[in-house]
Amino acid sequence: MDHLFAVWPDVARRLRSAEHVLLLSDYDGTLTPIVERPELAELPPQTREVLERLVRRHNLTVGIISGRALSDLKARLGLEGIVYAGNHGLEMEGPGLWFVNPLAEEIRPLLRLLHLALLQALSALRGVLVEDKGLTLSVHYRQVDSGRVAEVKSALESVVSPSRAGDRVRVTSGKKVYEVRPAVDWDKGKAIELLLEKYSGGRLTRPLPLYLGDDLTDEDGFRVVNRHDGISVFVGEEEIASAARYCLRSPQEVHELLGLLLELKKVE
Repeated sequence: MDHLFAVWPDVARRLRSAEHVLLLSDYDGTLTPIVERPELAELPPQTREVLERLVRRHNLTVGIISGRALSDLKARLGLEGIVYAGNHGLEMEGPGLWFVNPLAEEIRPLLRLLHLALLQALSALRGVLVEDKGLTLSVHYRQVDSGRVAEVKSALESVVSPSRAGDRVRVTSGKKVYEVRPAVDWDKGKAIELLLEKYSGGRLTRPLPLYLGDDLTDEDGFRVVNRHDGISVFVGEEEIASAARYCLRSPQEVHELLGLLLELKKVE
């Protein structure tokens, strides 16, 4: 991966020449630093200010795609005129857009029961946080003693296995988190496909997508963006194998990128 700033003149040329740009970003670890508990991840005021200014650009659509619940994203950002895609795109809301994956909605009652069962099964493990996000569940273990992390996975499997065997849910992993998700053919990549189609605005060509993410769940998004010859950007200090074509090292560099986007004349 090339560092994005090292090749910025070429990337900026593509962005300036695009009829429309679809700027999409993950939230945790991308717009905000990773923190000990998810409720502590607050959007830096300077980043919020830049996003507010970008939203006003007529040929730029801004969206946030996150594993967080849609309601949580809206409460944290509080910005009008942007796309909110929660639960990895299972639920989305934005200008002229309202979407909830119907198959995922059918699983909601089961997830409520699994949430209660996980609370009980993991109650003896200090530091575990089980988060009910409506259409998905998250089991955070960042604060669990390293010697007991295996117990988290074992307890999770004991609760979820019957439903997973019935092809009703699946378990995915991220940075110090396991996620229990409906077993539907949907991910961030498919959410991006839907957004590209929605915001093509009747044009023959779809918007130029620029997507920023930092976790395993973002890889599906990177691959879709690459197929559309877009700009995929992995955010993180670690050298990892990623489908992204470019990288930035931190949320601070993401903020700097947003500032550069404001300076592009064509995006006015």
